[in-house]
Amino acid sequence: MCHGTRGEAADGGRTRDLKLGKLALYQLSYHRVLRQILRGLAPLAANGLALPLGVVSRRLLPILVSILGACLVGLLIYGVSHQAASRTLDEAVHQGKNPLAPDAGHSLPGLSGAHSASLASFDGKVVVLNFWASWCEPCQEEAPLLERAQSQLQRHDATVLGVTYLDASPDSERFVRQYHLTYPNLRDTTGDFARSYGTDQLPESFVIDRQGHIVAISRGEIDQAFLNRAIALAERS
Repeated sequence: MCHGTRGEAADGGRTRDLKLGKLALYQLSYHRVLRQILRGLAPLAANGLALPLGVVSRRLLPILVSILGACLVGLLIYGVSHQAASRTLDEAVHQGKNPLAPDAGHSLPGLSGAHSASLASFDGKVVVLNFWASWCEPCQEEAPLLERAQSQLQRHDATVLGVTYLDASPDSERFVRQYHLTYPNLRDTTGDFARSYGTDQLPESFVIDRQGHIVAISRGEIDQAFLNRAIALAERS
């Protein structure tokens, strides 16, 4: 795991966005269709038979059109996925400017859907904002660390705030039960809130001070040192 200097944005273990997973499915579909073509032509080649060009064209044309369509859609998804995520926040933190946390008033539903809250609901608290999903392996690794930190943060009017990113609610709820998470968790069903933080991969975390300014960023799996910074900030502020 490689982390940057504390106080700056850091990179750690992470998983790719779902869009890249969709690209892989399109690629898999392409290879399956190609195998079907080869299987269909193999018996003819083995018997030394050849079909008239017109017949071959009529049989292959629909398949080739399907392949072309799958490739075009796959390339479109790949292009969208590889657009550079905004790193404006990272640059500001690196320069010591500590920008205000964006979209703080954006209301998000709770995991159970029973209530909604926003980052602004935690005004005056030190917040470790953590974007995660149940399918994200590094998220599973860091969940126990976050829960242990929560017990220390609570003593100093601070909290971890989890936000699920494009995750199925039942899976998120199962994740919370599995890791015995006691800190609040909200759902970003559209991904808009996460994108306002430049988040396009998981996990990513942000330490936000009592005035609502971002003071540290982890673009990847957090470690204890990152959480210690949040705890120290809560203790002295």
